Amino acid sequence: MTTQVTTRTSPSAPALARTQLARAQDQLLTREQLLALGCADSTISYRTRRDGPWQRILRHVYLLQTGPPTPRQRLRAALLYGGEHALLTGHAALTLHNFRAAPRPERLRYVDVLVPYEGADAARRASGYVRVHRTRRVPEVWPVAGLRCAEPGRAVADAVRDLACERDVTALLAEAVQQGFCAPEALLSELRASRRHLAPYVARSADHLTAGVHSALEADARALLHRYGLPEPLWNPDLHDPSTGTFLARPDAYWPAHGVALEVDSRAYHFDVESWQRTLAQRNRLARAGLRVVAVTGEDLRARPGTVADHIRATLTSCLGAPVPALLLNNSPSTRGSRAASARGGGAGRRPEGRAGRRPRGGGRRG
Repeated sequence: MTTQVTTRTSPSAPALARTQLARAQDQLLTREQLLALGCADSTISYRTRRDGPWQRILRHVYLLQTGPPTPRQRLRAALLYGGEHALLTGHAALTLHNFRAAPRPERLRYVDVLVPYEGADAARRASGYVRVHRTRRVPEVWPVAGLRCAEPGRAVADAVRDLACERDVTALLAEAVQQGFCAPEALLSELRASRRHLAPYVARSADHLTAGVHSALEADARALLHRYGLPEPLWNPDLHDPSTGTFLARPDAYWPAHGVALEVDSRAYHFDVESWQRTLAQRNRLARAGLRVVAVTGEDLRARPGTVADHIRATLTSCLGAPVPALLLNNSPSTRGSRAASARGGGAGRRPEGRAGRRPRGGGRRG
């Protein structure tokens, strides 16, 4: 009697690349997924040989093509390695949210992934360019361009871990608030929960954020005011016409007792004609409202701080006791609100609705 042996043939490499799963995952599949599709371990090993059609990107994560992976494929592979509940965080998430302060995707040295503290994915360890962080505080999921990301506030707090410069931290925190990704209170809460705020340079950046500073240049200006003993202004207040309630302008800083506004200009912001015209229009509105405007540049703050301080002090002194325009601050003569919170009715953040966020590299606000 002859026994017939049936040999199972693994699907061909082109057939696997055409599967719906492979297309949905940017031509990346895990070992578990390949086995479920009928591909034997021996076939996986053979096809990932040095001159084979596949390559292993991370442990048990395979790219079904030759050539270097794209930045998006590297991010997708990190998520597949992290497991079903993994989330991109830190600079990897911020680059998808299109933060100017985050590196471009191709420049990411490491990709940080959050996994639940307990569960099937908790045993994951760092592999290759992926750093795995177990967390008991699993954040809200913000899908961006089909990739699972932590919500921006958590991603910012996790990104601070890799920053050792106060100016870089200030720029990152300010952008998160200025671009409407999260309210200052939510961002500060994340920093406290992660204990990042304990570092002195992070604490100083958080203090700038609490004061209402919206850029690194504004933080430089605030530090200069403190250094030279000048009074603290309101930062980024909304000024309204008292008779109609119409919005007039939002200067970088404003001394309501003196009727003096401070504008801090950066070369990056005024790179294009449209941005420069917006700035001139705001200056004209402030002048028509009867305010004195002091304009300085980032170069002035760095190279001529004493001159800037003397100019501001002289302007404040000359306006002291003079009639002050009756303006409404944030629609109220005596209260200020958070720009980020008022723009969203006090919500915790702005969801990107399934697409990448804005990258205003040429058209962002000052700083």
